[in-house]
Amino acid sequence: MRRWPIVPTLVVLVAAAIMVKLGFWQLGRMHEEQGKLARFEQAAELDAPIAFPASDAPDREQAAYRRSTVECAGAGEWRTTAGRNSQDRAGYVQIVECLRSGGEAVEVQAGWSGDLAAPDWNGGTVQGIIAPNRDGSMVLVADPPLAGLEANALPTPSDDQPAKNLSYAVQWFAFALTALVIYVLALRRRQRDRTGA
Repeated sequence: MRRWPIVPTLVVLVAAAIMVKLGFWQLGRMHEEQGKLARFEQAAELDAPIAFPASDAPDREQAAYRRSTVECAGAGEWRTTAGRNSQDRAGYVQIVECLRSGGEAVEVQAGWSGDLAAPDWNGGTVQGIIAPNRDGSMVLVADPPLAGLEANALPTPSDDQPAKNLSYAVQWFAFALTALVIYVLALRRRQRDRTGA
């Protein structure tokens, strides 16, 4: 009767189960990204601007890639980050905190510049496209740009992300299968070595 070592077997099975779970998680992410791309395509067809979503709005992601207009009663703090313009040139994206009359602030990507100096702009009407920020909040990408800045690169979701997620899922499933096959082969070799001894 063949005996399986309990602890190593459990370790391999748990590791394989985690890898399979990560594979299914990547498949879920793939479907999420496909949904984002579909929403982007739908939003691109809609011309009518919508209200900029409140920071605590539960459905604010639905506003992504739609046109919007914001009235800025004043300009708050400026910050600069590396970015690209509409001609795909590297430089600096100028971002300003737009202070609204209701008290809420909206982050506005005002435009692109070749230098770090903050532009002179104190508020007014901003038109643009709503885009998801890296931290989960929303930003209004000004279109046309503000304060004499050059046009921003317009936000678009990455259309190759679902393929990347599928690739990662396949890799996780392959890792799980490989771990199980290697473990079974190691057990067979161990058994063969014991019977041959």
